[in-house]
Amino acid sequence: MSDLDEAPDVPDPQDESEDRSSEKNAADKKSDKKADKPEKGADRRTPGEGPEPPEPNPFDQAGRNPLGSSGGTGGSGTAHAALQTFAAGKTGRAIGFGADGQYYEGNTFIGRLGIGAGHAMVQGPVPAEELTRLAGVYCEAPEYEEMEKRLRKRGLLVLCGERNSGRTATALTLLAGVAGDKVTRLDPGVKVHEIEEIQPGHGHLLAIESEDTGWQETEQVNGRARTRVRRAEPTELHLDGLRSKLVKAGAFGVLLVENGELADRLLRGRYGVVCASPSSEKVLLQHLRVLLEDAPDGALDEALALAAEEDVTAALGLDELRPGEAARLADRLARRQKGELTHRQLLADCATFVDAQARTWFAGADRPGTLPEALPTLSAAAFRIAVAVFNGSPYSLTAEAGEQLAWELAVTLDPGTPAGRRLFGTHAVARPVAARSVLQNGELDLGYAKVPVRAIRFQGEALATAVLREVWDGYHNARGPLVRWLRTLCDDPRPVLWVRASIAAGVLCSWDLPYVSGELVVPMAASDSPFQQMSAATALAEAAREPSVQPAVAALLKEWTKSGHEELLTTAVLAHGYGMAAGSVGASLDALAKVAVRANDDTDSARDTDILNDASFSVARLLAGPEPEVVVHRLDTWLRGTRRGPANLALMTVIKALRTRTTFLWGLHDMPDFEAHGKRMLVSALLETNPELTGRLASLVRRALATPRAGAATQDALALLLPQAAADSHQLDFVCRFLVRLAEERRDRDRLRHLLARLVKDPDEPLDKSAARTMWDAVGEGAEA
Repeated sequence: MSDLDEAPDVPDPQDESEDRSSEKNAADKKSDKKADKPEKGADRRTPGEGPEPPEPNPFDQAGRNPLGSSGGTGGSGTAHAALQTFAAGKTGRAIGFGADGQYYEGNTFIGRLGIGAGHAMVQGPVPAEELTRLAGVYCEAPEYEEMEKRLRKRGLLVLCGERNSGRTATALTLLAGVAGDKVTRLDPGVKVHEIEEIQPGHGHLLAIESEDTGWQETEQVNGRARTRVRRAEPTELHLDGLRSKLVKAGAFGVLLVENGELADRLLRGRYGVVCASPSSEKVLLQHLRVLLEDAPDGALDEALALAAEEDVTAALGLDELRPGEAARLADRLARRQKGELTHRQLLADCATFVDAQARTWFAGADRPGTLPEALPTLSAAAFRIAVAVFNGSPYSLTAEAGEQLAWELAVTLDPGTPAGRRLFGTHAVARPVAARSVLQNGELDLGYAKVPVRAIRFQGEALATAVLREVWDGYHNARGPLVRWLRTLCDDPRPVLWVRASIAAGVLCSWDLPYVSGELVVPMAASDSPFQQMSAATALAEAAREPSVQPAVAALLKEWTKSGHEELLTTAVLAHGYGMAAGSVGASLDALAKVAVRANDDTDSARDTDILNDASFSVARLLAGPEPEVVVHRLDTWLRGTRRGPANLALMTVIKALRTRTTFLWGLHDMPDFEAHGKRMLVSALLETNPELTGRLASLVRRALATPRAGAATQDALALLLPQAAADSHQLDFVCRFLVRLAEERRDRDRLRHLLARLVKDPDEPLDKSAARTMWDAVGEGAEA
């Protein structure tokens, strides 16, 4: 028969079954004869003892990843989302606040206070000039007319909303309208039921800070005295009493309450109203008109155009400004038009908007310092940190992670008091608002599939980094619970948890390597948990992205590879798979080759196999990275060399690349070329994204097939790739070109044809005959290549 003859017809299933049966019987007889004949030099076994089990073939494990399954690392989409979370923080955002001390209430410009000039007035009449200024810049909130009607009718109104949402500006405008510019601001510390001094005909404004108000009392808990803070939160009865006083005096009152449980309760009563914000565009335009009324023609349009420029919006890092922030931006833009600020100063000031938000969230979040009084604010703080780490992840997982962190914070604050969880606290609809985030439809990449989820996302790409940095740099005592929380998450087998946590740990490492490595990374690297080892490797690789930290990471990994500590060696091997820890892909390949040499000299064959398997996973991950040609060249060098360790590493990598989906080999680099090929085996994805490597990849696979110790495992891996290609006509074209280069020798063609015939006869999932014939023809073309 000629080497170029066509494929034979596929036999009937019955014939196939008989053929398989006869082949099996022959193989069993051959195996029995071989078992009866002892090998040369083998130890004699005593009667009754079975034959010594054969030594395991390390190449049979080449498809296993370090986490125990093909999908343990999760899909590349999860890692990509995690990297995007902190991408805005890697641009060197400025931290600090402007020195001009601009102060705003709501969307109203109040005045300028120098740093250290003292606190803003909290009680007393609001100056008429400030109300006049407000009238010039105020933008009506939605439902403003309805709120004014309710205030005139009842005399008392409770405006509920977020800080910087324009509540104060709306309240002052309402009171000025109904009381003829006679408005008094009350001390936020006063209790609603204790307000007695009502000025006839005046409007009264009170901002309720529920976490700050209250009184102390002592009680006995478990035999010891303990101080509790009783909140002075107003009830409907308190509000009725205040309204009665206001009506008698012909006065009006507006209370400001921040969104939360108190607001939810008051909104169900007679006085509560949601104070929605006016659009930030309207606020910005109105403030600019006032601030630039004396500027030359065209200044207003130039300021608006500047606000829309990409570098300005990137510096702000927020999807949409709140009214107070829009007013502040308007002042900065006006000063830029007047030449009082340079463009660089403008961008630096814009970068402080997210920092100001984070500082507002966490300043005194543990007041009053005892549980359970501080637990609501601690839970809110923990939830914001969880959103920072899991930005874009499923809400359910983020909320659960936030509860775990809240527990860590609680036991750190008050170790003697058990911290529980409220079952029916803030509703899921209202909770994201407290973290300046939104719920939206999203997808979670599991690797083998994507599933729809209800995801939570910050309303600003820079908020995640700002929150993490504010907590880490601003509050030292919060580091302990934060580190313990991250380590717990890094031991969770769900990729969406350990991947996110390890990336966050890497960001912290880049900021403070001595602390994070000692408290988090090294303990995880030395543990016997494969997930913590992989997390430690990921964190170090992410930290190495920072140029000033990379040499220290490289030195640490070098020390681990020589330490003799098995767990540390495993972590170092996994870290090199990202191609950043050693400084370059080539340097990581050098380090992995040295590990393979030492592993080959090890007398412990099981340990040798595990190290080689981990190293091959890292090399395959580098092959899926931005420099596949470097990896292919090195694999070829190892196979042509005389050292068995690197050769085995190359063989295992080739097998892994044939049988591992690309999405499971994600790295810390953005690889858009692979996005459409995540479900394909790595070799198949490389054939399409890097067609110039087809011949070199075929050479590597051909050598692996021809190597006795790895040939069977390589053929089994190829048996997984070919059916996948048969199901996709586009992919089939690239694989057929690969088969042409793979079948240059007659023995290669015979081997491939035998494999194709076996796949076509598979009783469970037979290979499509049409695709098999196309592949058969491609193998035949190899003789002419």
